Amino acid sequence: MHQNKNPLLVIVGMAGAGKSSAARHLEKKGWHVIRFGALTMQELEKRGLPINEANEKAVREELRATHGMDAYARLLLPQILESLSVRPTVIDGLYSWAEYKFLRGHFREQMKLVAICTTRSVRYARLSRRRDRPLSIAEAEQRDYAEIENVEKGGPIAIADHTIVNDGTEKELFQAVDKLLSTLYTAS
Repeated sequence: MHQNKNPLLVIVGMAGAGKSSAARHLEKKGWHVIRFGALTMQELEKRGLPINEANEKAVREELRATHGMDAYARLLLPQILESLSVRPTVIDGLYSWAEYKFLRGHFREQMKLVAICTTRSVRYARLSRRRDRPLSIAEAEQRDYAEIENVEKGGPIAIADHTIVNDGTEKELFQAVDKLLSTLYTAS
């Protein structure tokens, strides 16, 4: 188990819920962001594969088949530890139950799991308008099913320490994040 004074927020939610927006907001407040999905993008780039939902899914599932269901947390642990030694850290995009258990085993009470939840129709509309890697409704639904069935994403959402409902504007999301920070960390 690793402990230091800097907080660790871990954000979980389905695609389009607002995880990256919340993480960018925290980054502007001085938090370091570690994006689990960046591993997928790096692997796609290394392999020279186009960035699309089918390739992303294949790489995510292959990394887990090779390294275990806690692959992203395990592979990024050195980066998480380094970041926490310097400043508050937020993980954007926890995926699996195994990743949650791995991180919880290392960071215990230092870690707070935050689920960002959004109505499916709102998420799908956001995903279709996304500038980078937009998804059709069919692709978004396929991704949801894959994340729930193959990666066990529902467990971390269900067991989150805190939940933010993000069916409104980005400004409202940021206000909810700020309110949570003031509740958790009086010095934030």
